[in-house]
Amino acid sequence: MRPDASTRTTLAKAADENFPVAPFFLPRAWRGDLMAVYGYARLVDDIGDGDLAPGGADARRLGLDPSRSDDRLAMLDAFEADLRRVFPGGDGGGPRHPLLRALVPAVRRRALTPEPFLGLIEANRQDQLVRRYQTWGDLTRYCELSANPVGRLVLAITGTAGPERIRRSDAVCTALQIVEHLQDVAEDLAADRVYLPADDMKRFRVTEDDLAAPTASAPVRALIAHEAARAALLLEEGIPLVGSVHGRLRLLLAGFVAGGRAALAAIEAAGHDVLPGPPGPTKPRLMREVAAVLHRARREG
Repeated sequence: MRPDASTRTTLAKAADENFPVAPFFLPRAWRGDLMAVYGYARLVDDIGDGDLAPGGADARRLGLDPSRSDDRLAMLDAFEADLRRVFPGGDGGGPRHPLLRALVPAVRRRALTPEPFLGLIEANRQDQLVRRYQTWGDLTRYCELSANPVGRLVLAITGTAGPERIRRSDAVCTALQIVEHLQDVAEDLAADRVYLPADDMKRFRVTEDDLAAPTASAPVRALIAHEAARAALLLEEGIPLVGSVHGRLRLLLAGFVAGGRAALAAIEAAGHDVLPGPPGPTKPRLMREVAAVLHRARREG
């Protein structure tokens, strides 16, 4: 099945991620399955963010009137109904949306279960209802839905899932989500979302007005540095995960951890001033971080 224009646009967003989604060095079957999962995750996020292609094509594919494209909860409900057609016991005829049809071979080949996919939908439902988080624990519980399922799917696709690896993968995925939130503070605030814990904002004497400024004040920079340090500690848990696997999978997981470390380095290089725009990692810095993660994984493994 040849992807249409809107599907190609969704998949093309993989190039903008902090870390490689399905790099060339992986076996072709892994790459195809990882891109199918990425396409799913990207589309559900686009629904939750109201960032769908104009024209209502996605609503039409999901059996909704195109005029309801802006009804995010209705779109998520329809998307979940179509997801259930991917799995045994769903409605006959298979899923309607092309990105979900592309997911079917991966689900069958890897015996994937619905739970991680449903978690991503639930995270986007939560985004429609919860726009502030009181504590770090509240925020990391959100990441259990919004980020951790992706890492679990990577382990399932590569046949390497196990309790300890899942625990460490969860830590890395939570860290990557936190890093993305730190990069996107201004963009999120413009969408009336704040992913900085309210308790920490109070501790550092930061208000939402401070986050709306063109550049960060000293208290905002201190807050961002604090959250970045927490994310860095979570990324540290990924080093033994990288060391526990071999071959091309080791390089893939090192890329995930290194992507988070390189993004944190970019935030630090900006003086923790994330308000003018997302500080992004450079390719040379990413490559250096990959080498550093691989070195430590071999040394400590």
